[in-house]
Amino acid sequence: MQAQGDPFRAEIESLIRQGDLKGLLRKAGELHGHWCNYLAYGVKAGYYGITETGVTNTGMEEIIAVVETNNCFSDGIQMITGCSFGNNSLVYRDWGKTAVTISRRDGQAIRIALDPDFEDSRGQEYPEAYALFDRLVARREAAQPEDFAKMMGLFADMSEKELSVPAEEMFRITRTAIELPQYAPIFESKRCSVCGENVMEGRAVVREGRYLCLGCSGGQYSLLSGEGISLEVGSLARRQ
Repeated sequence: MQAQGDPFRAEIESLIRQGDLKGLLRKAGELHGHWCNYLAYGVKAGYYGITETGVTNTGMEEIIAVVETNNCFSDGIQMITGCSFGNNSLVYRDWGKTAVTISRRDGQAIRIALDPDFEDSRGQEYPEAYALFDRLVARREAAQPEDFAKMMGLFADMSEKELSVPAEEMFRITRTAIELPQYAPIFESKRCSVCGENVMEGRAVVREGRYLCLGCSGGQYSLLSGEGISLEVGSLARRQ
């Protein structure tokens, strides 16, 4: 770690130095809204990556995390590493894999992927929790509040237990070197001539000498949702 820590991440950095994975899980729960095993895997991977790279994140792109999924795992990564979309140090690679590559600015990186044999064994290890998840979440069957409470309690217990599994058993870990994106460029804002809102110049459309946002221009744009990345088309009628 750098000698000078980040005061805004003092609590998380202290937990990392202490190796307090349960404390880090509690912090990740503040972002994620609940505890589950995939959040715990993200916490564990983020902790492993941040300690192995030896970099303190001040939110200025000195460390980059490339996540390959938009499931619960990625919230653990964001909270522990401090890499986020907002500080331009989180890259989303839409591969649908529970994996992350954490890299220093010199390109020296470590890729941490959930081991498929370990992942496939979790349903046998925690059958009741997985059966409830399948019924209440995957199939969205009608249920009573106590059913959801029971499921969340089981997954919270599972999360804490999973933290004790050795990283080498939980993950496939590869040291590598990657080519990082350049530091995020700074764009001017332009005023959309239709809706009157400011839009980043790099996302504005110029039509007949006027700036338009993608929504008002009817142009194509990328959308990240629970299904992954899709291409959508803006609409002039999107505002009521």
